[in-house]
Amino acid sequence: MQRAIRNGAVLVNGMCVRPSHQVSPGEIIHVALSKSPPPDVLPENIPLSVLYEDEHVLVVNKPAGMVVHPAYGNYTGTLVNALLYYCNALSAVNDATRPGIVHRLDKDTSGLLVVAKNDAAHAHLAKQFSRRTIEREYQAIVWGLFKEREGIIETHLGRSKSDRKKMAVVANGKLAITEYAVLEPFRYLSLVSLKLRTGRTHQIRVHLAHIHHPVLGDPSYSGRQIVWGPATPRQKAEVQKLLEILPRQALHARTLGFLHPVTGHRMTFESPLPPDMVAALEILRAPAFSD
Repeated sequence: MQRAIRNGAVLVNGMCVRPSHQVSPGEIIHVALSKSPPPDVLPENIPLSVLYEDEHVLVVNKPAGMVVHPAYGNYTGTLVNALLYYCNALSAVNDATRPGIVHRLDKDTSGLLVVAKNDAAHAHLAKQFSRRTIEREYQAIVWGLFKEREGIIETHLGRSKSDRKKMAVVANGKLAITEYAVLEPFRYLSLVSLKLRTGRTHQIRVHLAHIHHPVLGDPSYSGRQIVWGPATPRQKAEVQKLLEILPRQALHARTLGFLHPVTGHRMTFESPLPPDMVAALEILRAPAFSD
């Protein structure tokens, strides 16, 4: 910090000062923080589930627990590290830490992603996301029973004022719209289908928590506590068993559809629910649970 002050990166009332300067009330301090160069992203031999590949695009099924691209705290073991080992050619539209990445999923959300192998394909796919013509359907196990079988959640989302790592419904945020449909109700949980009209950070998770139906297992948005039901010893035991199966939010990107960036053909892919969500649903569908 002293070196930054001597180099003129810290100004007090618009002027350079010495490190010994005593700060007075009302003074305005500007600090120019230098940005560290991005770390080298190295190929890593990590197994990938590739559903489709040609010379322009890849469609992969990302497992829960995998970060999409390197960032602070996660510089290795990401989808990008795996892609660099698997594929020699990826688009270079983004910075060096995100080659080929057109869209993202949260670390603990599983499911489908399309990856661009060249810049032209990337631009075409990005335009489809911008125009909201990409088909994306998610499935989630959420808390509670819905009054309506179908509905639309429309809010504005932005950074939470109390926790900058979280998103929240805020008045001056970006418009976010999510469609939901109940697929299967249980005693105090529901399996739902969700479609995105917009693509905001944590959109589904925040929207469901906002209407008091947080995603089961979600550690950030009240999904790991009992928010529906009588909280009896029986329910507590049931929930504990479910949360042991689901150390993450029970959210899966099941369907992905887009126009191929070269042929223009409509392409649609589906990914079955992962084993942890299947195991949780088996418990929820058992006669003992519905009694």
